[in-house]
Amino acid sequence: MTAAAEDRPSSLRIRPYTVTGGRTRSEVELGLEAMIQTTSAGRNGLASLKTELREVAELCETPQSVAEISAHLSMPLQVAKVLAGDLITGGNASSSVGATQGDGRPDIALLERVLHGLHDL
Repeated sequence: MTAAAEDRPSSLRIRPYTVTGGRTRSEVELGLEAMIQTTSAGRNGLASLKTELREVAELCETPQSVAEISAHLSMPLQVAKVLAGDLITGGNASSSVGATQGDGRPDIALLERVLHGLHDL
């Protein structure tokens, strides 16, 4: 969790619909296994991002799955999807689908990491 997320008192936390502007989807459809990484434009523009987007961008300097973003920042999965999608749409992050096996199925190791991350919630 980032310092900003830890410093925010739980009684003052913003409701999820406020963080996403009432949206439940972004222009980018992301699965929970999608890997998000901050772009150089995102790193250079951190100061101009609103707090929640900045937290996601800082976390994703090292690639993170949407599920990991949700877990690390203690936010609902759908909020993490919307914020990651906003970063991608704005050119501040890029995404790639997690590793797959030769037959197109998701890599078992990736699914196990996601499952462990969700259990840690």
